[in-house]
Amino acid sequence: MPANRGTPPRVGRPRAKGPSASELTPRAEVLAAAAELFTVNGYAATTTRAVAERAGLRQASLYHYFTGKDDILATLLESTVEPSLTFAGRLLAGLGECDKEAAAAGLWALAAFDAELLFGGLYNLGALYQLPEVRGERFAGFRRSRGELKAAYGTLLARLDEAGDPALRTDLLLGLVEGGVAVARETGGRQPREVGEAVADAALRLAGRTVGQTAAAPRPAARRRPASPGGPPPGRARERRRCVRRRGGAGVGARVNAGSAQGWCRVSAGAAGRRPRPPERPPGTAG
Repeated sequence: MPANRGTPPRVGRPRAKGPSASELTPRAEVLAAAAELFTVNGYAATTTRAVAERAGLRQASLYHYFTGKDDILATLLESTVEPSLTFAGRLLAGLGECDKEAAAAGLWALAAFDAELLFGGLYNLGALYQLPEVRGERFAGFRRSRGELKAAYGTLLARLDEAGDPALRTDLLLGLVEGGVAVARETGGRQPREVGEAVADAALRLAGRTVGQTAAAPRPAARRRPASPGGPPPGRARERRRCVRRRGGAGVGARVNAGSAQGWCRVSAGAAGRRPRPPERPPGTAG
């Protein structure tokens, strides 16, 4: 009888250095390696060979998962936006025709969610948004999703205050969220939730809320961030697994905080000055 009888055949592409001790799939290994190299060494200076070697794969094996370097970058950038866009869609659907206090709570929640997602990754993928390559056709999906996320911010902002130039104010709001995360990364020593809440507070102030109104806005209870399709998101998120159990510690992915938009809509005027816990159900779920 053959010695290997009953042993399941190996599938997938072979690794350059044998089986990985990481919990990541080879595809996720490539994304984690690319996130590290693109942000540390620069996108233009990083080759697919370098990414494959960092991921422990042969270069030819990398092309089993991605068509090239731009495909890897596009996947990384899309993962920094899609979870927040999903959250924003559920949030807006749940808010319905809420009053300004509920809209303020929704804006706070979206900014906190988005900032925590961005800050939660091990690498600052937001710094890659301005690369000239991102203007290419392969990145049309990322640009579209980011535009839809900006529109969600604009919708919430308009419900709070219709004065001024709405397009400019929305651009400033999105810049505050993304730029605030970049500043927090430079200083270091902070936790994702702390950064998310600070950015969200600043977002409400930009929306014209006073300090007192900002403090009175109901805050979301801790919930799990929506999962990114196709595995742990490699940028704006940090899965509980953290995707870091590999040789160099590169990683991606996250769990975060969210709240129930339906619950915020039902907060009474007498709730000012305290932070009620919304019902424990996903945003946008009917009561």
